[in-house]
Amino acid sequence: MPAPRSRRRVPRALLFAAAAVAIAVAGLTLLWAALPDPAPLARDNPRTTALIEQRRAEAKEKRRAFRPRQAWVPLDRVSRSMVQAVLLSEDANFYGHEGIDWEATRDAAAHDLEQRSFARGASTITQQLAKNLWLGTEKSLWRKLKEALLAVKLERELPKRRILGLYLNVVELGDGVFGVEAGARARFGTSAAALTPAQAAVLASMLPAPRRVDLSSPSTWLKRRSRRLLDRMRAAGRLTAEQHLSASAELERILAGPAPRDDREEPPDVVDDVPVAAVPRAEPVPAAAAAAPEPAAAEAAGPGEPR
Repeated sequence: MPAPRSRRRVPRALLFAAAAVAIAVAGLTLLWAALPDPAPLARDNPRTTALIEQRRAEAKEKRRAFRPRQAWVPLDRVSRSMVQAVLLSEDANFYGHEGIDWEATRDAAAHDLEQRSFARGASTITQQLAKNLWLGTEKSLWRKLKEALLAVKLERELPKRRILGLYLNVVELGDGVFGVEAGARARFGTSAAALTPAQAAVLASMLPAPRRVDLSSPSTWLKRRSRRLLDRMRAAGRLTAEQHLSASAELERILAGPAPRDDREEPPDVVDDVPVAAVPRAEPVPAAAAAAPEPAAAEAAGPGEPR
């Protein structure tokens, strides 16, 4: 009688790999459940954000007064130029991804590996919103993981226009200045609805490092970034040739001033910066889409928002 065949043993490495995958999936599932639920943001505006509280704590540590300026406005009370400038500057594929732009992430990783640095990020507007709302500016892989998961959660729970409207109302635009309405008034003495293309290009261009921007002595970095963004608005069909010419002249008046003390290409320690010189991977959202009305739920007034 022939001896029974011995059972094939599963390679130990394969068992370890399967166990690691199972542990990772379980960990992500638990983390997903533990992260904040964005659903209430469909109806209500947040009373504060992690970034505001971080700035408050930093000011307290330095024994400085902190009086945040923020005024909530619905998306249809932000100038079309500002909306388009932010999309082109920060996330040209905003309407084409579901929270994470994998192509931009791949390109940024390849760039960082080539340059042996980590100065170029690929955060979408949705990821930036997640960071501002719940995480603050801590730089770590753990924070990036939570940011990515929260971005997916946001995209599942909220329409794109609501995400964009929230972002524009919480984004930092100066020391203690949050949101485009407060930013427009602090930087140009006007409302977000009245921002010109040139003013919008400057505000959008300062987003990677808004607290370092001094418009009385604008840096070479800000000048170059603003000019390129205005050119992209023209190339994307957001400005006519005549409008671009007028906006360029206004931009030069805004950026006029003494030679900057710091002539570097970009401010130090800037991480999540998508260069405005990059060619967008998708056609920017049409002007009609930028002006479309928001769902009724997204228009619900929150703290400080005009009714």
